[in-house]
Amino acid sequence: MTRVAFLGLGHMGLPMAVNLVKAGHEVHGFDLVPAAINAATAAGIPIASSGADAVAEADVVITMFPAGRHVIAAYQDELLAAAKPGTLFIESSTIAVDEARTAHELAIAAGHRNVDAPVSGGVVGAENGTLAFMVGGSDADFAAALPLLEAMGKRIVHCGGPGLGQAAKVCNNMVLAISQIAVAEAFVLGERLGLEHQALFDVVSQASGQCWAITTNCPVPGPVPTSPANRDYQPGFAGALMAKDLGLALQAIEGTGTDAKMGRLAQELYAAFAAGEGGHRDFSGIITDIRDAD
Repeated sequence: MTRVAFLGLGHMGLPMAVNLVKAGHEVHGFDLVPAAINAATAAGIPIASSGADAVAEADVVITMFPAGRHVIAAYQDELLAAAKPGTLFIESSTIAVDEARTAHELAIAAGHRNVDAPVSGGVVGAENGTLAFMVGGSDADFAAALPLLEAMGKRIVHCGGPGLGQAAKVCNNMVLAISQIAVAEAFVLGERLGLEHQALFDVVSQASGQCWAITTNCPVPGPVPTSPANRDYQPGFAGALMAKDLGLALQAIEGTGTDAKMGRLAQELYAAFAAGEGGHRDFSGIITDIRDAD
């Protein structure tokens, strides 16, 4: 049994923490949001009085925060100083590659270990323990983190050194955003040509256009009963989060001088979607903006 401090008990973090408990680990949590604390308490997760208190006796610290600035501030302000020497920090927020590397350097300088391990799979994946983890860090630290990640996820990939888990995440989500837009545009075009949604789904889902954005996250009601489109685009993965991740992709595109025209366009479209009603809707709901574009 490993004692884990889990900081960030929101829609993703709480079910991840619950799955660690189910796997036999001792989990102590902390969050700044009262509603998250109440939900965690109801789920049986003991809540510490502060982040420093949560990590003081932990073997492993897992953070799931909104942005990189929160991670770095928490590391610098209290977590690294409060943790026992050699504590393994697993950083599962989605943050910029350079922020992940800064967090890694801070942890190492303070006498700890660190991996970046962002996730893919959304709230459903977190609840079902089927998340994908993309991990950056040393071989030894990856091996130490692996049993915990396996309690929360189904596919865990060691992507390389520090920051490369975040690199894989930003590339994956750029692909996902572009494909979700393409699928949405195809359904809108099909509607205007007179195609039934089910007919188009039956073709594309078994043809060369097949992708996750249609077989799992189909943006129209009907063909995939579990898709957010059948729940009035209740996330799932919210448009605001996709816009945030594409902002990180844009940083990487510009920082590397990559000619990524589709990535830039996807970032523009999701920024506009999130600025409207799409911020709290599933990112597949961008089909509503595409329908209204004309």
